[in-house]
Amino acid sequence: MKFGVLTGGGDCPGLNPAIRAVVLRAHQKGHTTVGYLDGWKGVRDGLSRPLTPAEVRPLIGRGGTILGSSRTNPFAHEADARKVVDRLASDHIDALVAIGGDDTLSAARELARRGGRVVGVPKTMDNDVAGTDWTFGFHSAVAVAVDAVERLRDTAESHHRAVVLEVMGRHAGWVALATGLASGADATLVPEEPYDEGWLLDRVRSAAKARGFALVVASEGIDLGARRGSAGAKDEFGHELLREREVGAELARRIQEATGIESRSAQIGHIQRGGPPELFDRVLATRLGAGAVDLVLAGRFGEVAVLHGSVVTGIPLSEAVGTTKVVTPEWLDLLHTFDA
Repeated sequence: MKFGVLTGGGDCPGLNPAIRAVVLRAHQKGHTTVGYLDGWKGVRDGLSRPLTPAEVRPLIGRGGTILGSSRTNPFAHEADARKVVDRLASDHIDALVAIGGDDTLSAARELARRGGRVVGVPKTMDNDVAGTDWTFGFHSAVAVAVDAVERLRDTAESHHRAVVLEVMGRHAGWVALATGLASGADATLVPEEPYDEGWLLDRVRSAAKARGFALVVASEGIDLGARRGSAGAKDEFGHELLREREVGAELARRIQEATGIESRSAQIGHIQRGGPPELFDRVLATRLGAGAVDLVLAGRFGEVAVLHGSVVTGIPLSEAVGTTKVVTPEWLDLLHTFDA
């Protein structure tokens, strides 16, 4: 068989190990692999290159993606959709492995609806893909965010400040939740809960009184009501670009204005996406990449490889896309145990 593989959407640690696993698993079974460049754009525009075992073997600890990525929606226009279907046929691709988050996998689902032989691999540093316990990229991104809080703790304590760290998370607050829990932040704000300014200010005052400084972790997607900064622009999947909302800066301004405590903010942004994958993400990406090849060899097209407990299995693409996996009440209860 001839496999195709692509990586779409935002990059995150673990993409290269997943590519590596696809190529090596396919090679082990006697098959070849072609990589499409820059996500679905590469399929649409015919941008690809062969991937050999020798090339991918060193990728286990490399961040980013050697194939490149984009947020191209190949099914936004029917002409582009026909190009995708025709390209896969002309390239004699027997099965396509689409590695990505909700948007990339939604495009894979549409291709499957049109008869395409496609399987998915879920990835996102936001951990918000439904149907899988964890997505690779998440653990590595949180490790970076926790390191940032540890560094901010030092400067906050030295200058008796309140410091807000803004982390990624549009509709799901998993990154903020895990960062807040692991770093012992005084307050953690996630999109799943209504913003309560009175509660936040009380937490900051209490922490400052007890030890002279306060640490706040906030998801970039929280709703502050009337706020400053909104990019307005959207990507090809209709998502608002959040980089200019400056939630962290706005929170720091409100804290200082209401409490008189000198406040600062930090936005680590895309630093969370880069760097080598952590241990968990290397292993998970490897297992899911190999699992996707196994789905193909079993004839289970239109499915996505997911982690359920300790087992990698396949579920229909329709169960993995269209619904955001958000932070559950049980996790929120645990979080508030430590910020009470």
